[in-house]
Amino acid sequence: MKIHNEPFEEKQSTELAIGSFIIITLLFILYIFSNQNPNVLIIAWPFALSAIIVNTIMLFHLTEKFIHLPLQRRDIAVKILILLSNIPITFFYYTVIMHSN
Repeated sequence: MKIHNEPFEEKQSTELAIGSFIIITLLFILYIFSNQNPNVLIIAWPFALSAIIVNTIMLFHLTEKFIHLPLQRRDIAVKILILLSNIPITFFYYTVIMHSN
């Protein structure tokens, strides 16, 4: 059996996490600067829902890789943490929006 000790080279999960963060942050800023215009929420909520779905699929993918690639667990764990870091940020944005109404 050949053992590969190469770094985990998947970049899509980090790009997804950063892209989701940037777009959700831009929508949050647009909502704040538009004097809490509800039309911004019409755009933001479908995107937020789709981001949750896609990020969850990526989380399952990374979890599967974490289980099956024991030599690359450290790299995969970092990618999982980057992906999960969007949760408290999005929750903060949600809390601010709900308390401003």
